[in-house]
Amino acid sequence: MNNNVIIIGGGPCGLEASAQLHQMGYNVILVEREPQLGGHLAKWDRLFPEGIKAKEVLDQLIANINGVKYFLNTEVKSINQLDKEYNVILSNGITILATAVLMASGFDLFPAEKKEEYGYGIYDKVITNADLENYFNTGKDRRITAAPKRIGFVHCVGSRDEKAGNRYCSKVCCATAVKQACEAKEAFPDAEVFCFYMDLRMFGRGYEDLYLRAQKEYGVRFIRGRVSEVAEDINSQLIVKAEDTLSGKPIKVTLDLLVLMAGMTNCQAGVKVANMLSLKKDDDGFFTCKDSILHLQQSDKKGIFYAGACTGPKTLPDTLHEARAAAIAIHNYFKERK
Repeated sequence: MNNNVIIIGGGPCGLEASAQLHQMGYNVILVEREPQLGGHLAKWDRLFPEGIKAKEVLDQLIANINGVKYFLNTEVKSINQLDKEYNVILSNGITILATAVLMASGFDLFPAEKKEEYGYGIYDKVITNADLENYFNTGKDRRITAAPKRIGFVHCVGSRDEKAGNRYCSKVCCATAVKQACEAKEAFPDAEVFCFYMDLRMFGRGYEDLYLRAQKEYGVRFIRGRVSEVAEDINSQLIVKAEDTLSGKPIKVTLDLLVLMAGMTNCQAGVKVANMLSLKKDDDGFFTCKDSILHLQQSDKKGIFYAGACTGPKTLPDTLHEARAAAIAIHNYFKERK
């Protein structure tokens, strides 16, 4: 039996699992389809709730994989189960015989253009949370050409939405919206900032404090109600219609910029690999764990493991914890097979 472990996905989950397994003495091969490591984290600016720079976290995660073999711009072309191992053929022509495979393929952002009523891809001043984070990170976005005076955030875009086919909560959107609302006020001090929410799920340690600071220190206005329609007037300002469910009254707000908090969906590149192995998915599209309590990192196939957002929306700390748990599960799997 060889000690090869192939990890699919070079985001924070794959990086952490690689580092842990490498320290345990396994021969780790990390496969990333993008030209750089880091996944979504590589495109982020600051992290909630404390505002830690994403680059600092990513730099540490990458430093920890010193000695791990990894391939960029590479995908899994085929994967087949042999007797007790998996034969993996990569797009770069390399073939690997692995005893264990870890799916750390992460998530895709919900395509906001599917919610046509919000105007993403139609109106220039409607952007997503990822677009805004990229602006904070680089200072560049052609759609943010002048200091906006009124900025709105729409929560739960593609999450908790029967029409979109996603009933689940994406877990990070509320905290991200509040963080970005505060950062928007820092970037544009004279702007009025509004958050349109269904209900706020600020469950993590320090998240509620972030919400209170957004109100008290930054003056962010929170409006409980789902946005029903976004239109554009002759001055290219956005007209947002919603219902304030606390007062029971319809409201109409004019904005210079609208940010859609797109939720998580399972990564389609990861699904493509999983389909080669006939791995199961739940109704929400995420992969099915062996069970929901004791074996969260195991699949229903021997030697195939999961970690991170491929089994459902996760925060970054959740993802890193699961990466470590998956490393232990894989280590135990090797011990059982000796």
